[in-house]
Amino acid sequence: MSMYRTALAVLLALITFAHRATSASNPPASPQSAEAKSAPAKAQPKPLALQPSASAKAPSASDTGTHELSRADLEAFLDGFVPYALKNADIGGLTLVVVKDGEILFEKGYGYADVKTKRAMDPSLTLIRPGSTSKLFTWTAVMQLVEQGKLDLDRDINDYLDFKVTSSFSKPITLRNLMTHRAGFEEGLKSILTYDPKQFITTEDYLKHHGRPTLFPPGEVPAYSNYGAALAGYIVQRVSGEPFECYVERHIYALLGMTRSTFQQPAPKQFKADLSQGYMTASQPPRPFELVTTSPAGGMSTTADDMAKFMIAYLQEGRYQENRILKPETVRQMFEPAVHQIDDLNVMALGFFEENRNGHRVRGHGGDTIVFHTECDLFVDDGVGIFFSLNSRGENDGVYRIRQGLFDAFADRYFPSSGQSSAVPASSAVPNAKEHAQLIAGRYQSSRRVESAFISVLYLLGQTVISANDDGTINVPTFPANKPKRYREISPFVWNEEGGQRKVALAGEGSSRAVYSSDDPSSILQPVPAWKSSVWNLSLLCGSIAILLIVVVLWPVSAWLRRKYRQPSTLAGKELLVTRVLRVAALIDVVYLLAWIVPVSPILSNHIEAYSDSLDLYLRLLQIGGLLVIAAAVGGTWAACQKSQKWTAAVWRVLSAGALVGIVWIAVITKLISFNLNY
Repeated sequence: MSMYRTALAVLLALITFAHRATSASNPPASPQSAEAKSAPAKAQPKPLALQPSASAKAPSASDTGTHELSRADLEAFLDGFVPYALKNADIGGLTLVVVKDGEILFEKGYGYADVKTKRAMDPSLTLIRPGSTSKLFTWTAVMQLVEQGKLDLDRDINDYLDFKVTSSFSKPITLRNLMTHRAGFEEGLKSILTYDPKQFITTEDYLKHHGRPTLFPPGEVPAYSNYGAALAGYIVQRVSGEPFECYVERHIYALLGMTRSTFQQPAPKQFKADLSQGYMTASQPPRPFELVTTSPAGGMSTTADDMAKFMIAYLQEGRYQENRILKPETVRQMFEPAVHQIDDLNVMALGFFEENRNGHRVRGHGGDTIVFHTECDLFVDDGVGIFFSLNSRGENDGVYRIRQGLFDAFADRYFPSSGQSSAVPASSAVPNAKEHAQLIAGRYQSSRRVESAFISVLYLLGQTVISANDDGTINVPTFPANKPKRYREISPFVWNEEGGQRKVALAGEGSSRAVYSSDDPSSILQPVPAWKSSVWNLSLLCGSIAILLIVVVLWPVSAWLRRKYRQPSTLAGKELLVTRVLRVAALIDVVYLLAWIVPVSPILSNHIEAYSDSLDLYLRLLQIGGLLVIAAAVGGTWAACQKSQKWTAAVWRVLSAGALVGIVWIAVITKLISFNLNY
């Protein structure tokens, strides 16, 4: 368990104690991890990470790189890998397809689409929710209109919209920025997901009424954005004159023969009986159908068989059978790295994630809703594509390890490195390795974050720590378990995972430095300002809570003891007033913190649907309550300034006042005290 989860557990334990002491009515929820590398429903921030208790078996070294990619070998390999993984991680089912040389080589379903009825996963029949993999269809639609001269990748997107996307920077946001996740948008959670069709709003309404602030100048900093992808889909709708869902159906699905795919939500009647259920774990009841407001970013439903046709089209430079969805030069453009980042590190291609695996070019896009988790990867020079989707998050979020493990095993088995061993030598040959390790060491936050609203409190708890070792190596938390792994410098300011292929690199200096990762070119790690460091802020928060709880608990306890032993109160006059002010102030803060459990706990328990306009009144009351917390700190400071006959009482007053001020500080930097309802 990471330091951050431990700190959060302590915090929740303290709040739970206060809850029992004061008979509050809102119990805290257990923390859960957030989305994986390609993110989101990847619409969820990444404050915490858990290591799954069970993982799939990886192939042994003797199995790696000795197998022909054939149907028989695939079936033997996957039949030994997948059932074991699903059972041990408590996952309902998986659907998978592999294409090669323009044909389906292998497709199969494992486990159940409906655990209760034992309805099997069927790759040609069962519809799953591919999450952010849906973006590939949005980018395809954009590029079709670029080919027709109706869109320009480098033109201000406001030229195509009927409302204005505001920015904190003078530089315009372009479609190229949207496709490479460099528009600079802050992350957002409000109203992106619901289970109730009556509360489901259109993408247009969402974009116009839930605009995201910009944290970075367009084109400069990668920061994954579902809002940006949804904007691109709405631009397709505006320019084509067709609803986005209809455009994709007419101009992509129809040409590819994808008869069992749709962006409509809820799914049309003819598909409902064949939809896979979605589970947190297979042993729990299923979650309802997820209605994704940012539909172009993650609202599609499809089958593995339909996705095979899409992969074949891209592997054949836009052609499927007699039909063409894109020109060859357009596909080649989309596969090329779209921005220069750092040599030997993956970047975003135009809409696709770039990866170079064992010397093979891979382009793809993963996707996650709350319960469905998908991988789509094209080995573009080998004519091979693999798509698979799991319908459960799994025990302790085990799906992320399975998803990564399955791709790694597939790539290493059938596309091994043809060069010399890439193992990193035990002793680094890079001069000044120890000094470089010290330069990268520090505390970081992801560029993909919420900064202007209360959700930012979770980013305080989820800072990434890179540490330096005495031998010049560094420790970096690594996907999917986010456990620290050792990296060794292989060239100036570029480090390679020992025993692996992942790399990290440092660019810039001082507070402007940034850490790039080969795992995720759609975001970077940025230094956490000292005033926002979780090291002392979490200590301040936990210490303040502990002091305030003591004040609140001792209030009724001391009254009960006096009553029991018939002891009169020794407090009178100003001493009594000071004591009462501190007690009331402490009670205000404790109640205030307890009340924040309601809006914070849904993200910890993966109930993102709770974040909607229906929460606005409660949040507004909490924001007004923040004024009381400030008043409590003022009152506590006044009390600490009053003279006392006992030095112990004077010290306790100062500690109490410090705790009250500490809560104000935490509330201000995490935006608990603010009047922003756009999160």
